[in-house]
Amino acid sequence: MLAERLNLRHISIGMLFRDIAVKRGVSLVELSKLAEQDPSIDYELDSLARREAEKGGVVIDGHAAPWLLKGLAHLRIAIIAGIDTRVRRLAERDKKSIDEVFHETLLRERMERERFMRIYRIDISDYTDFDLIINSERFSPNEIVEIVLQVIKIVMERHSSFT
Repeated sequence: MLAERLNLRHISIGMLFRDIAVKRGVSLVELSKLAEQDPSIDYELDSLARREAEKGGVVIDGHAAPWLLKGLAHLRIAIIAGIDTRVRRLAERDKKSIDEVFHETLLRERMERERFMRIYRIDISDYTDFDLIINSERFSPNEIVEIVLQVIKIVMERHSSFT
């Protein structure tokens, strides 16, 4: 929604990861297990995110992207929600049972935390270096976009006053 409002390209690392799983004929959990053994999967996705960020004019979403794009991204935002909300949203999107998604999500998130710590020394549960953190349980998607647009306006005004 944000990319659309700003007329920018949108790259979703999570969707690219899902595409790889579909192409390989494996589940997300299975691909996460493969990625634990083969860091080239993450390196490929992260390299793509960096190349796209260097081109500019893009909104990139992904678990490790904000850390990996530090110094390159104009604004790094965490959109957060509690586990129950995340699971419910994923179950609705993927048309799966809450129980199935709950176990998949906990396992996948644990593997991602461990993998990103091992590969990049990134703690993806630490948001202290972000520019903005928004709890999506408190705001609708439209409200989140409006909040981000206001922050972008502030950042742009600050930047223009230094040039």
